[in-house]
Amino acid sequence: MSSNEIHEFEENAERGAHDLTVRPFAFTMSLLALLVAVTTVEGHRLHTSAVLEQNRANDQWNLYAEKRIRSYATALETDQFSVEVIADKTAAARLEKAYADHQAKWANDLKEEQEKATALEAKVAIAEAHADRFDLAEALLEIGLFITSIALLTRERFYWYLGIAFSVGGILSAASVLLIK
Repeated sequence: MSSNEIHEFEENAERGAHDLTVRPFAFTMSLLALLVAVTTVEGHRLHTSAVLEQNRANDQWNLYAEKRIRSYATALETDQFSVEVIADKTAAARLEKAYADHQAKWANDLKEEQEKATALEAKVAIAEAHADRFDLAEALLEIGLFITSIALLTRERFYWYLGIAFSVGGILSAASVLLIK
């Protein structure tokens, strides 16, 4: 073996030893990048879900308002007929019963529509809470990724451990979504 080959062999051995010290950092960074991507996508999906549920809730409240207006109009007509004198008493009784039936229907429908709208708003609140947890998880994982990259540059394990600590916080934040019902 020539002296150049020996020198090259020593350099390769040093690089190999160096590679072994940074491999955990690089692997951690790869794993964190994957987790950041997953939490980002899930957070965006949940924000979109919250917006869609809010649109459904708004539509439901609009339907409720429409039925409430109809109920009010029916009540006004009923009041109007109660003060008017109708010559045909049978027709008057039939008309009064029809309006009373309408009022009963509107009252039932209003309660039902209000319950549906309130349930949809509850779904919005849950989706927003889930999305907020994923946003926090994304931020913590990105901080962990950044600090771990400092460990890769400085070869200091302290930064690697600190990056892992932030990442664990991010993972716990993402997992806490399971606790929100």
